[in-house]
Amino acid sequence: MEEGHVISKIDSDGLATIEFGHPSSNALPGNILSKLASTISEFSDHKDCKVILLKSSGDRAFCAGASFDELIAIKNIEDGKVFFSGFAKVINACRNCTKLIIGRVHGKAVGGGVGIASAVDYAFATEAAHVKLSELAVGIGPFVVGPAVERKIGLSAMSDLAINASAWRSARWAESKGLYAQVYETAQLMDEAISILTDKLTNSNPAAMANLKQVFWQGTAHWDTLLNERAEISGELVLSDFTKNAIQSFKKS
Repeated sequence: MEEGHVISKIDSDGLATIEFGHPSSNALPGNILSKLASTISEFSDHKDCKVILLKSSGDRAFCAGASFDELIAIKNIEDGKVFFSGFAKVINACRNCTKLIIGRVHGKAVGGGVGIASAVDYAFATEAAHVKLSELAVGIGPFVVGPAVERKIGLSAMSDLAINASAWRSARWAESKGLYAQVYETAQLMDEAISILTDKLTNSNPAAMANLKQVFWQGTAHWDTLLNERAEISGELVLSDFTKNAIQSFKKS
């Protein structure tokens, strides 16, 4: 658990739960990204799985985005591309998954965390689930997660987040833009609402839900290529002295 984890289970009703976690505010190092993507894909093919609930551990941040320790350790463009491709694989796993994915966002989402919240099909959140795309503040830019965020909240709102990279937006702002479907005062109220919806969905027609999933993601077939190209942009930028110094300063703040 000290290195982070991805754990999963499926109940008798067909609800699969995937939880990721990391001691550093649920940041996402490469091994967690890889495991998360593969677990989503496994449940996509699981004959007993009807719906997926994606969540993170703890009661503070939902996801702090990329692991700064791994970003600093990147030494060449190929390693950089491999790291950022981890986010691409998670987003594409969500996109290609045949099952509806419900997101549980209990706390702040930063960078890649906003990307994950955007890649689920229906996101619940608490009022503590503020969002920020901080990539430009550390010299990169939300290139890999950008298509998922833009698809969910539109170019204008995504640009607002990407350009004003040090500013938090409230959960209610995110709800108004369509990132979150429902926002609750407490995690308990959120979990009650999640239970009601997932109960309904596990009793819905699997074929209808699978077809809906395809409709929701129409026009994204090129993302396998697009997100890999975006990963290469980020992989090159992370090598710059500007970015390395910015990350070091960010870690000390």
